[in-house]
Amino acid sequence: MAAQREHDLIIIGAGPGGYVAAIRAAQLGMNVACVERESALGGTCLRVGCIPSKALLESSEIFAAAKLAERRVPDFGELSRVVCRGGAGENSGFEGHGIRLTDVTLDLAAMLGRKNEIVERLTKGVDGLFRKHKIVRYLGHGRIAGSGAVVVETGKETVVLRARWILIATGSTPANLPGVRLDGDRIVTSTEALSYSDVPDHLVIIGAGYIGLELGSVWRRLGAKVTVVEFLDRILSGMDVEIAAEAKRMFERQGLDFLLGRRVTGARVEGDHCIVECEGAEPIRCNRVLVAVGRVPMTANLGLETVGITPDEQGRISVDERFATNATGVYAVGDVIRGPMLAHKASEEGIACVEMLAGGYGHVHYEAIPSVVYTYPEIASVGRTEEELREAEIDYRKGIFPFLANGRARVLGQTEGRIKVLADKKTDRLLGVHILGPRAGDLIAEAATGMAFGASSEDIARTCHAHPTLAEAFREAALAVQGRALHI
Repeated sequence: MAAQREHDLIIIGAGPGGYVAAIRAAQLGMNVACVERESALGGTCLRVGCIPSKALLESSEIFAAAKLAERRVPDFGELSRVVCRGGAGENSGFEGHGIRLTDVTLDLAAMLGRKNEIVERLTKGVDGLFRKHKIVRYLGHGRIAGSGAVVVETGKETVVLRARWILIATGSTPANLPGVRLDGDRIVTSTEALSYSDVPDHLVIIGAGYIGLELGSVWRRLGAKVTVVEFLDRILSGMDVEIAAEAKRMFERQGLDFLLGRRVTGARVEGDHCIVECEGAEPIRCNRVLVAVGRVPMTANLGLETVGITPDEQGRISVDERFATNATGVYAVGDVIRGPMLAHKASEEGIACVEMLAGGYGHVHYEAIPSVVYTYPEIASVGRTEEELREAEIDYRKGIFPFLANGRARVLGQTEGRIKVLADKKTDRLLGVHILGPRAGDLIAEAATGMAFGASSEDIARTCHAHPTLAEAFREAALAVQGRALHI
């Protein structure tokens, strides 16, 4: 007979949506259970996504800067103008700081080891938080088994959990591409591309979104030839067109090759090489292929049919403003519902959901959810793009300020890029902010905060910013909305 346990709330999935919701629910006095089939907590983002990729991006930036200082990698070409910790003509890299390096070599095993250590410490940190808040963790696959019940297959036993509420937070998985046969070695998803045992001679990336560009940047810096193939005629679909176009030019100077407007019809392994076939073009011969064409919700094999939940064509679960499904007592957050597949969006939804379950107030300001691409330079965005505003026939004003005119950017030697502020023409309320440049991922927080509180460009312009800081460029872009920028 299966063991049975009682809880107030059962959460299926321990990623950014699930584990944060579990902690908040425990803070609110609930008896919380969290079911996760992976031994390490934290979900895709922490284990094989956001955190490990950013660790490799940081390490590869430092390595590339060191190689440039050594001056022994002539095939990097224009990369010397824009690689990390240096900008165009701004005493770039270590050498510009008076630091001379010789015999710089790559220890890929050590670099991957650092990445793995960071992941391990953070996953153990989540485990510690579960213990602190007395959250009961079940290791195994969780499946809904009718109203208020979740069956967990642990491999050793079957446990039946019962609760008033069930929260689905199972996240997403890499999307497949018809005609492309993944083999986990030569033709892979982002999970495997985080742990290549050696640097590919030629890596073809299918998809020019943030995953493809981030991992392409990593392996290009470490010495691979990288070709990015994209079905659309642009990179970073959904980002501001002007910002994305400028970013593409920077990536090309760093050595990334782009084949846009190319539909990939197949990819296969032939001997020691891979063949990528594109519609109307010659096949591309390489030795590794990364498929980065987006992600799909993980809603299969969850027992949704037992409570009458039917996902849509994209595999998403429909919810109302309280994150409730059509099944009584069943809720869903994160990548399994509509909206951008972002870790911080999932966390905010998880918090809001359990706060409402506890009888309090919960809310997610979807217009103020930022997104960041952690390439060099970083690209960050919040709110609407110019294209979206024009399509919605909303009148707006635009202010732009280049990092070239910012003192802190010059000190850092990172002067490429700009900040764009879009404000309502009548009310001056912030409608969108788009940043291409140094530490854009940190700078976007002020813009998101401003939008969440209904700030105008005038509010930003009249807020005193410390000098010298990169944040002053945001203030100048806000001033530029009214044609009052001071330093251009």
